[in-house]
Amino acid sequence: MQLYNNLSGKERAALIEKAGKDRLTISFYKYAKIKNVELFRNHMFLAWDALDVLGRIYVAQEGINAQLSVPADNFEKFKKHLDSITFLENVRLNIAIEHDNYAFLKLKVKVRHKIVADGLNDDTFDVTDKGVHVNAEKFNELIEDPNTVLVDMRNHYESEIGHFKNAITPDVDTFRESLDLIEEDLREHKEDKKLVMYCTGGIRCEKASAYYKHKGFKNVFQLEGGIINYVRQIESEGLENKFLGKNFVFDQRRSERISDDVIAKCHQCGNPADMHTNCANEACHLLFIQCDECKKTMDNCCSTNCQEIIKLPYEEQKALRKGQGNSNDIFKKGRADHLPYKKDLRNIFEALKK
Repeated sequence: MQLYNNLSGKERAALIEKAGKDRLTISFYKYAKIKNVELFRNHMFLAWDALDVLGRIYVAQEGINAQLSVPADNFEKFKKHLDSITFLENVRLNIAIEHDNYAFLKLKVKVRHKIVADGLNDDTFDVTDKGVHVNAEKFNELIEDPNTVLVDMRNHYESEIGHFKNAITPDVDTFRESLDLIEEDLREHKEDKKLVMYCTGGIRCEKASAYYKHKGFKNVFQLEGGIINYVRQIESEGLENKFLGKNFVFDQRRSERISDDVIAKCHQCGNPADMHTNCANEACHLLFIQCDECKKTMDNCCSTNCQEIIKLPYEEQKALRKGQGNSNDIFKKGRADHLPYKKDLRNIFEALKK
């Protein structure tokens, strides 16, 4: 019985090309009590592997968080399987705006302590006492209200390439860092301001809204379905788009274009750019923003040092990184000191305090 992926990304890409079928990129989450997580994980893998589902799925005692792709002609079977599971029946599926058949190249279903690393002790507050969910129309109305504080619950490298107009964008590397930072900087506005939050698909706001209500915020709202669902609603209902730039996504696409605005800049030359790339040096693999010109000049590398390394024979490159491993620096997502135009550190709440 196969319970784990046994093909390389290259092998899977060849199979996708040979199949010649369009694939849909989908994400969803659901907080629910799962007793036997390992058994649930194995069940999901077997069912989805049979449908040629690929993706990154986390399951925990608190629920499931899934980002995946499925052949379009298997979508109804996939949906039927979800509906056969009590707590996933009619779960909201965030279907991508732009699809890429190679968005995911492996099926990974992993058991985790939590489906999102929030660093919170869920036993200390009521995680079901969430904020008010609002649709795109209500969200647009709220963010134009002068008594609203709009907060982006994503990380700096996500909001750098795209965010809602007038949003506060915490300069953090992880979700857990943002929770206490926001609570501290908005402590004087717990009763007089409307706290409105958004994220990619809604999952981070689910836990954050309950946490902030526990911390004393009286008026807490969250964008239902996140940015992905917002874009679908404004297109189907003819609403004004208030999102600027691109939406960062966690698959091979890296982003979806929402508006024509380019609000970021190349970390190497400073020219307008909003495309993330991973450094071609396998020992580095830093994620940063690089324009097409720098990509060509720098051979898809973040530094001249990495550029020199990738020109070495493979065995020499392998020897250089032996025993080194990728340091946590790769997760700093564009913070590297050698990038002259990396995002500036700043007090994101300074304007609110004036």
